[in-house]
Amino acid sequence: MELRGKKVLVTGAGGFIGSHLVERLLEENCEVKAFVRYNSLNRWGWLDAFPKSVLKEIEIISGDIRNTDIVRQAVKGTEVVFHLSALISIPYSYISPESYLEVNVKGTLNVLQASLDFEVEKVLITSTSEVYGTAKYVPIDENHPRQPQSPYSASKISADALAESFYRSYNLPVVIVRPFNTYGPRQSARAVIPTIITQLLGGFEEIKLGALHPTRDFVFVKDTVEGFIRIAKSDQTVGEEINIATGKEISIKQLAEKLIKLINPNAKIVTEKQRLRPKKSEVERLVGSNEKLKKLTGWIPRYTLDEGLKETIEWFRNSKNLQFYKYEIYNI
Repeated sequence: MELRGKKVLVTGAGGFIGSHLVERLLEENCEVKAFVRYNSLNRWGWLDAFPKSVLKEIEIISGDIRNTDIVRQAVKGTEVVFHLSALISIPYSYISPESYLEVNVKGTLNVLQASLDFEVEKVLITSTSEVYGTAKYVPIDENHPRQPQSPYSASKISADALAESFYRSYNLPVVIVRPFNTYGPRQSARAVIPTIITQLLGGFEEIKLGALHPTRDFVFVKDTVEGFIRIAKSDQTVGEEINIATGKEISIKQLAEKLIKLINPNAKIVTEKQRLRPKKSEVERLVGSNEKLKKLTGWIPRYTLDEGLKETIEWFRNSKNLQFYKYEIYNI
């Protein structure tokens, strides 16, 4: 599929990955609709940081992904849909599981149904590596069993199943895109890398974290977005579930030590009880296979972890960016 000139919709466009994807789609000369969550202040998330000249190129739609009517309005006239809108915080999913069903499952259903009704040419549904749970084998490929170890992961497994059902039942051209742990500029304070960086830049000598032993496969956001673009362009990806992963893992402790060395070597790591997941809910190990993505699209990660972390740190060093982060509290 040629993306140039296509009318595309990005849901969750004001978020971390979504805002980067909007920028990349503009580089592809797409006509971009950006679906952002309605709020009374009319804030558009990270899109508010874009230059006015760039915002003029984007059609921004404020609404609620749970609302069928506004989703249909957004999808109408669209040729490609990138569905990233979701509730993503695992700790908050313990507190409000119903919200995750409403947003992640009902929201996905709305997107799928509207895409079917308006004959969208391709729909990319964003999944998460959390659907795999603790690795039963590594690297984790797309055939790995699903393990709902949190209400969040359960909601995403459900959304993925809905997407697959629309492909099998109605022949809707769906792809399930499954990024592993994406990081980079603009990431939420609820994620571990911004948690560490902002505490360090905030002058904290004790860096408060949860479990230190789990391992994760961290993908720089520009590589993740390039994966989305390659998957959208490929004619071989319809009906598939596809990981975006580096195939490399690092423990949270090793990651924190790496960031401490780069920012403040005198800082120490402290485990805070409230940041620990319930024992059976903790995902102990995640490292993904990217062989399918490489085979279908030719994608390979361009950034090493060290390169991505340095670029991320520099973004956070800018006080205009750091001011948005409440690093003195535990953000769930």
